[in-house]
Order: sequence, then structure tokens, then C-alpha cells
Amino acid sequence: MSGTNEPPSGAGSVDDALGVALADMVRGTGASIGGLYLIEEAEPVLRLVALCGLPVAFSAPWQRLPLSAPVPVADAIHDDTVVCVAGQDDMVRRYPRAAATLPYPFALAAVPLSGIRRRWGGIVLMWPAARPRVVTPRERAHITSSARRTARILDDATRPPTLPDQPRIVPVAAAHHPVQTGLAAADYLERLPEGALALDLEGRTTLVTATAARLLGRDADRLLGTRPWHSLFWLDDPVYEDHYRTAVISRAPVSFTALRPPDHWLTFHLYPDSSGISVRVVPTGKPAEDPAPPAPAPPVAEAPTGRLYQLVHLAAALTEAVTVRDLVMLITHQILPAFRAQGMVLSAADAGRLKITGHHGYPAETMERLDALSLDTELTPAGQVLASGAPAFFADPAELAATYPQAPQISGKQAWAFLPLIVSGRPVGCCILSYDHPHAFSADERAVLTSLSGLIAQALDRARLYDAQHRLVHELQRSLLPRALPHLPGLEVAARYLPAGHGLDVGGDFFDVLRLDDTTAAALIGDVEGHSMAAAALMGQVRTAVHAHATAGAAPGQVLARTNRLLGDLDSELLVSCLYVHLDLARREAAFASAGHVPPLLRQAGRPAGVLAAEPGPLLGIDTGSAYPVTTAPLLPGTTLALYTDGLVEIPGADTTRTTSDLAGQLDSDDGDDLERLIDRLVRHTTPTGQPADDIAVLLLRATRTPDGQS
Repeated sequence: MSGTNEPPSGAGSVDDALGVALADMVRGTGASIGGLYLIEEAEPVLRLVALCGLPVAFSAPWQRLPLSAPVPVADAIHDDTVVCVAGQDDMVRRYPRAAATLPYPFALAAVPLSGIRRRWGGIVLMWPAARPRVVTPRERAHITSSARRTARILDDATRPPTLPDQPRIVPVAAAHHPVQTGLAAADYLERLPEGALALDLEGRTTLVTATAARLLGRDADRLLGTRPWHSLFWLDDPVYEDHYRTAVISRAPVSFTALRPPDHWLTFHLYPDSSGISVRVVPTGKPAEDPAPPAPAPPVAEAPTGRLYQLVHLAAALTEAVTVRDLVMLITHQILPAFRAQGMVLSAADAGRLKITGHHGYPAETMERLDALSLDTELTPAGQVLASGAPAFFADPAELAATYPQAPQISGKQAWAFLPLIVSGRPVGCCILSYDHPHAFSADERAVLTSLSGLIAQALDRARLYDAQHRLVHELQRSLLPRALPHLPGLEVAARYLPAGHGLDVGGDFFDVLRLDDTTAAALIGDVEGHSMAAAALMGQVRTAVHAHATAGAAPGQVLARTNRLLGDLDSELLVSCLYVHLDLARREAAFASAGHVPPLLRQAGRPAGVLAAEPGPLLGIDTGSAYPVTTAPLLPGTTLALYTDGLVEIPGADTTRTTSDLAGQLDSDDGDDLERLIDRLVRHTTPTGQPADDIAVLLLRATRTPDGQS
């Protein structure tokens, strides 16, 4: 897709067709607001490219979203289904971050745009608060069919659509009014004892009656074309602007009372529709409970409510960044677009130097020059802002060169915001936002960026600590697993260990393959209860015990029984599941002993794969006197065994028996594939995201021939 503002030749028709399709969908479903997102494959992120029924400024927090963001449209695309949100309570329960920036009554549906060969994006529809909260099957079918038609436009396009920096506004339909004279309408309004205003969806005043001007205390010509909360200082409070936002998004009438100094109380009644807002202004007595009066004079700096919600949105997103990589992606995909910046450098203070942990919009050679600068460097303002704790803003190269002559030539950027990252008085790093063109920072931008710097600092501090602990945990985990699996003629072996998604606890899943002699081997796989250092230590002890008893020549049942007695001597409160397999390649036989472990899968050449019904004994650690029965199975050339831990089949919301059966089907499709590729297929089948909810260990064994070379 094109990332430029100017469409390539032939792309305009695609963009126009998408706009028409979105407008038709909004009109056909009775929605008040619609937005069309397309996937920007290079990132990947979702970009809002077309918008109906809402000012562009309202969409600022949502114009660019990670494809994995916790929002309805991302879920709809991921699950390839319609996602419906019944109302504000439902939004708070399912999407708390989104609800924080949309605290209004409305209903919502998100639908994916799934093409023939790829996913294109998704569409979001919003309905007024008065609409029934449940989407009927007929409505759902209409939404789905409209989305399919829109996806077909993209499938059939000869050129990709453009991805604009800001969404294109698509009109749904012109308002229809009966034929009447303008003078008659004006005379009617002027005869009313109350004031009347008209606002467009952007909040600008398009009509003021003489009565309204008198009640508001300002001439009509000074109100027209302005937003009331900008032109009337006593309405310049985020609370009043938020009433307007509520009316636009919910499409429901809104009323509020405000004090026009010194003692004139006015009630405003807002009546919104798709073309704008009609406002009645009525004098009223002093309310029973006085709202806090606004400041008696205009504020020095203007802080629009939209910016406040944007700050809430970004703050909520920053709390969800777990790793430094998460934080860099969030700054790149959400903070940079919010402030129209093109470049970013995130540095961490480490041993008296600023080490770059992530960047965007800069060539590698520039980053090499800037990496590991001393905190007292005079090459850039980064060290100075970190020492002083005060951010620095430079609108153009001349402004920066006045203090740091070499800095503008380093990157070729034209404007910069240097934000110190400080936590409890301790410097943790510096975040630089940069622009390709000169940029004058408004007081509003400076205030919001300064607030964000504190949140970014806390996120960076948490993320660096998490990354350090995560590396330590997984280095320990790797040290407890075999570094390499032995080679044995007649037997192919492959294994994989996947830790659970984000987490700092050490898992207890383990596996091993032991070469006993030239024709026999042992394989084991198991899972210690819990995720902790104690579980990891016990896992190492179990592996060592099994290794000792197996190499001493114990039978499979005895290997587990003796290991079980060891757990009793260790007085551990943790339980262990384990599957031990003795492989005799000369006799072409495998013997299995199980201590409460999930059953293995077996596929013999020419036969369908299935679950091996190995009779299990109790988990290790329950009863020191337990016996472990042994089950045997032929091990003919071409036989494949799949040993795994429960994380591969125990998926939240899925039936384990069904999942295991489906997994056997994947093994059944093995046509002599490389075992590593076969593991890839098994893991992808149950964990398509690559981030399992629990640790997973998989061990595959395939008999190829007898050791003497005979098949």
C-alpha cells in the first residue's frame, strides 16, 4: 500500500469506492458513525483511512493502532468474526483501555475485511445510545455481507489504496429539509423567548439568534465560526466541551447548566444528528447544587478535551507495555502519529552513558554515532535535559544550533522535543521526538509531552527490569534442559521448548533423550507443578534421578518408582507428571511407563495416527509405594512418536480430548517431513499466535531403520 498523501495514478477510484462503500454501510445499518481501517503490512498496524459522522480530531487516539491492540476491530480481524459491544458497560468489561477514552453511551460493531488472498483490515460502526443494544441475526448478516462487498473492492483493485496521514471524511448524505424561505425560518427563531444556536459536528457555530447573543453576552459576529468554549471564557472548561463530545458520539440529547458571570445561570439543551447540533439556550435559576464555577479569566494555555482523552489513551497504553520492545513499538505507532512526529530515539541511562534501546526514522549510521554518549555530552541536549529534569523544545535547526552547533547536522531533522525520563528523582533515560520539517510546539503540546515523559519513564524503568529478569529466568531454564540430543543410528530426534507468553516464573516442563547403548535409548518428558524456582530445582533433580536409574539398567516401571521414592525423601510439596519410554531399536519395541502424564501420540507407517493408550500410574510425589505399569508397542521403521506436555493440548475454552484428536490428525499428515518442520506444524495448530498460555515441551522420535542397516 502507498504510504503517501498523494494517491498514485489509478488509486483515487479505489479510495472513492471505499468511501462510497463505507457510507452505504453506515446508511444501511442505521449507524451514526463509521470508520474504515486498512492493515499497513510493513509494520503491521491498522490505519484509519475513512471516517463518517465524526470530526477527525475525535479520532486522534485511534488513527493508528497495533494489530494486536486490545480493541474490537483488532479482535474482529484476528478472529475473523463480527465483534459486537452492547454498550458502555460492556465496553468497560471487555475493553477497559478503549472505554477510558470513549466514556459515552453507544453501541458498536467491528467487522473484518477478509479478502480472497489476505486480510485487508476492518470496519467499525457505532450507533446512538437509544438503539437496542443487541445486534439481531439479520443485522449481523447485513454487516457481514457489506464487509464482503467492501473486501471485494480491494481484491479487484488494480492499484493499492492510499494510506493517508489523517482519515478522509466521507459524507453519509446531505440533510433533507422541506422547501422554505430562509427569512421565515429566521423570523420564527427570533420570535422565540429563548436563544438558539447551531453547531456543525466540528463544534463551530453556524447560526446565532439575537436572543442567544444577548444571553451569552457576546455579539453574534464574534460567535459565528468559533467554538463556544473558545470564544466564551466562562465555557472554557473541559466539562462543557465534553458535553458536546457526548452529544456527537451518542447522538442523544444532552443538557447542562453553566454560570455566566457574575450571576446569570443558563441551561443548554443540545440536540444532535448527522449534520450538526441544534442548541437551545434558556435562562434558569440557580441550580440546587452549584457546579464549581469556572475561572474568572481566560486561561493562558488552551487544553482541548480531545487532548485530555488522547493523554488518557496513551497513558493506558503505556501501562500495558511489558518489554522495552513493546515500549518502542508503542511510541512509534501511537505517540509519534499523535504528535505528527516522524522520528524517535529512546535511550536508557546506564553506567553514565545514554544507550539507545530503540529508534524509528533514523539511519543505522546515525544511531551508531549517537549510541553510548556520555551523560555530560555537549553534542546534543539529551544529557542536559536529563541533568536538569526539564524538557527542551526546538522548533527549527537554527534554534538548536544556537546552543548545540553540531546537533542539527547529525540527523538532518528539522525540529526536536527532548524529554527527560526521570523516576523518583532518578534519571532513567531520554526520549527524543523529531520532525522532518520545522515545527512550532504549542503550549498544549508542551504540556501533554511533559506529562507523557513521566509515564514513559516509568514504563521504561519497568520494561528494563522485566527484560533483565526475563533473560535471567530463561538462561536458568536453558541450563536445566539438555544442550544437545544424542545421535543414535536408526532414530531421528527433535525437541522444542516454548515458554509461556509474558512471565518471569521458571517453568517446570522438561525432556531428555539418553543413549543407553548402541541399540537402546530412553526418552522422557515431564512437567513439575507450578512455575517457580522451586519447580525448576525439582525438575533438575527429577531429570538427574531418571538419568541415573535408566543408565543403571532399571526397567521403565522401576525408573519411575525409584524416582517417586526420591521425591518422598526430598519432602517436596510439588507433584510431577512424567512419561518414560524405553526404545529397543534391535527388537523394534518401545516400552512406556507413565506417571499421570498426558498420553503420547503414535503413528506407524501405513496406519492412522492416534493416542497410545498407555496405562498411567499416579503422579510422582503422591505415594512413595506406587507402582507404574508398563505398556509396549511395536517400533517399526517409519514409526513416529510424539511426546508433549499438557500446554500443547490444554487450551482455555477448548475441549482437551478434541484438541488431542486434532493434533493426531496433524501427525497423520506427516509424509516423512523433517521433524523440526513437523514440530512447527503441531505447535502452530494449537498455538497460532506463537505465545502459549502455558509452557510447552514437545519431543518427536522417529524410527528409520535397524542399527545394522536393514529396513
